[in-house]
Amino acid sequence: MSRTRPQVPFPAQAGPPLLRGYVAAVLVFVFAPIAASLVFSFNSDRYPTLPLGGFTLGWYRELAADPLVWEGFRNTAVVALLSAGLSTVIGFAAAYTDHRFRFFGKPAYLALALLPPTVPATIMGLAMLAYLSRIGLSGALHAVVLSHVVLCAPFAMAIVRLRLSQMDPSLESAAWNLGAGPWRALALVVLPFTAPAVLAAFFITMAVSFDEFAVAWFVGGLEETLPVRVLSSLQGQVSPRINAIGTIVFAVSIALVVVAQAALRLRRPQPENPS
Repeated sequence: MSRTRPQVPFPAQAGPPLLRGYVAAVLVFVFAPIAASLVFSFNSDRYPTLPLGGFTLGWYRELAADPLVWEGFRNTAVVALLSAGLSTVIGFAAAYTDHRFRFFGKPAYLALALLPPTVPATIMGLAMLAYLSRIGLSGALHAVVLSHVVLCAPFAMAIVRLRLSQMDPSLESAAWNLGAGPWRALALVVLPFTAPAVLAAFFITMAVSFDEFAVAWFVGGLEETLPVRVLSSLQGQVSPRINAIGTIVFAVSIALVVVAQAALRLRRPQPENPS
């Protein structure tokens, strides 16, 4: 006869509080350095010490008066916008190809399409530098854009692919039966359905490009983005302005993620009223 081990009773309410406590501890651990950077960006003392010396906006005023910071911010914004636009188009095309067609080697196609974010940033930066240098495209802002498209397109593909998996496949067939061609059905059926995911993919990829510095540092040359500018500043004497730059970059990234989340909630089907 098989003997079963007695089950030890576990309180029904013990799991959720422990889980919530664990999640809270992880969030505190992750966001504590960011909160410290935010607080010290308003500290009048040059060094991050406690107690704080006093409240000041001087470090932000110094950033506003620094032309190199403005140049880095302009480069970052241009790269983020171009990278997000190209990545969203490529990601949508890749996701629609996966959703619409069946072909030989499809698992390999998906694996390769989603591979770049899994490669370490240093390895990706070195590889992009070697490749772009060989074809004469490194050391300029367009090299950063091309590299960021490689990194960001898989994020766009994943978001759009998830949205396409929720679409009824008979919608396109119905459009074809009503006389619409493949491109017209794509424009009038698929694109409106995936519009929230496309917008979310645009803002998410923009946030990824805005934060990225390793690949931009390898391939950008003298065209520094804002994160690369922060890294360059850390190589010399550490300035309290670093906290101010970090706060601005974090605020922009969070704003883009929030907008992406809001875009995903657009046109969400509402539950039917049982009455």
